[in-house]
Amino acid sequence: MSEGEATPVPDGAVTGKEKEFLKAKSYLLTASTNTGINLYDHLSRVLGKILDERPDNVVDIFEDISKDSKRTKFTSDANTVQDKVDRSTEVALAQVQRKLFTKGSDDGDDDVAQDDEVETPLPNIMELCFFFEQAGIGLNREEMIRVWLALKSLVDNHPLQHVRFWGKIFGTEQNYYIAEVEYREGDEEEEEEEEPEEVQEDEAAEKDAEEEGDEEEVEEDDTPKPDFKPPPVVPILLLSCPRLFKTYFVCNDPGKPWVKLPLVQPNQITAARMIKKFMTGRLDAPVVSYPPFPGNESNYLRAQIARISAGTHISPLGFYQFDEEEEEEEEGEGRDHFVENIDFEGIPVRELADPSLGNWVHHVQHILPQGRCSWWNPVQKNEDDFEDEDEEEEREEPDEPTPEEGPALLAPLTEDEEVGNMPAWTPALSSALIPQYSIAVIHSNLWPGAHAFAFEKKFENVYIGHGQKYKSENYCPPAPPPIQEEFPSGPEITETEDPTPEMEAALRAAQQEAAEAAEEMEEAEEEEDEDD
Repeated sequence: MSEGEATPVPDGAVTGKEKEFLKAKSYLLTASTNTGINLYDHLSRVLGKILDERPDNVVDIFEDISKDSKRTKFTSDANTVQDKVDRSTEVALAQVQRKLFTKGSDDGDDDVAQDDEVETPLPNIMELCFFFEQAGIGLNREEMIRVWLALKSLVDNHPLQHVRFWGKIFGTEQNYYIAEVEYREGDEEEEEEEEPEEVQEDEAAEKDAEEEGDEEEVEEDDTPKPDFKPPPVVPILLLSCPRLFKTYFVCNDPGKPWVKLPLVQPNQITAARMIKKFMTGRLDAPVVSYPPFPGNESNYLRAQIARISAGTHISPLGFYQFDEEEEEEEEGEGRDHFVENIDFEGIPVRELADPSLGNWVHHVQHILPQGRCSWWNPVQKNEDDFEDEDEEEEREEPDEPTPEEGPALLAPLTEDEEVGNMPAWTPALSSALIPQYSIAVIHSNLWPGAHAFAFEKKFENVYIGHGQKYKSENYCPPAPPPIQEEFPSGPEITETEDPTPEMEAALRAAQQEAAEAAEEMEEAEEEEDEDD
């Protein structure tokens, strides 16, 4: 009898259960019309592989083993299809971040010695991570190592003198890792101020009007024209607030390229205060809101960074001090420059954790409602205004606005307003069980996600959140403004009522009498000329 043939079974020797078993086995041996594989052989290979390898939690990975077994049996005439690997997002990100762990050159110890001698602006992120970890805030160590390596690549590619990890803002699609940097003196990149679209449109309209006026004379139009003028655009001034206009780089994941954020405009800050939008993680995404935001998500992200920095970046009292050269400055002028106090000896941890908050100060200037750190007079006259004074003497001068004022630089946290019925800050010790080794930590209630720590002569600020300000009541978009009157009501533009038939008849009669009188006058003049 040849191999593979079934042994003949005498009639009556096969039971009912054996018949059912043979039927089930024959069904499992039925080959698929698509792949030519039968389930019986497939299960035999899968079970054999499991018994050979004996992995843990085999019931959880049984489907993966089955897919791998099918994939090994797959054959194709095209080699490119077989060689193509379907990479997951985790594998793609791992290959991008793999570059962070590779050294640029392979010279070995000589490069290490050179790196140790050169001063680098790269901060000790792991030390800061250790302190924040004691307070139960921050990112995990693995993520912080990747952020540290990403900051190193930023330092290697740009001439920077100061770098620090600002924080992380969560998005609906991707997150933002933010680095705050300062360029070395003389190596700053030129940044052009972008004019708002309204100003550009007005200038284009004026040029078109001048060109049309040169080509042909414009007929006089008696139609009344509105005297409304839009409010002047608040200019940006870098020197007025150096702390506000630091440079910021963002990336969606450590290892991906850093992108430099644009400068923030005052109108963008004022618009960001009136809306609430979650970040998407795409810098070019439009910001759909009311009131409309002048820019895309990169501008909105930069405005939120400026607001958070101005409201939550704090330091222990005495760590910074004003420059001695500015002590002779007038009392009415605010100071906007400070230096690190070399003689600072630190504040005890328990005093920093005191609820009075008298030992913490703001070291970033406050942003005024105008969107600037220093107030700009919107009604100040330019040279063109003085030239047109003779032509427009009748125009009334606008009232002088009241200058906006805010908290001074290095103002204590005791001056911060309450948030609803709770204080603006919550200080605490990192550990109540072992207080002698604890550090002082303070959390912001106005901007949830903003934290700071202080220990001896070290302190740092970090923000990890959604980039939204806390409000006690629910957010409600403002209503549209009422329709503005284009012209004031007056006899010049008020429509007159239609005359009655009697008035029309009287008008015709008066016109006829005037015509007859004019004819008589002409005839009389002609007769006088003839007599002469």
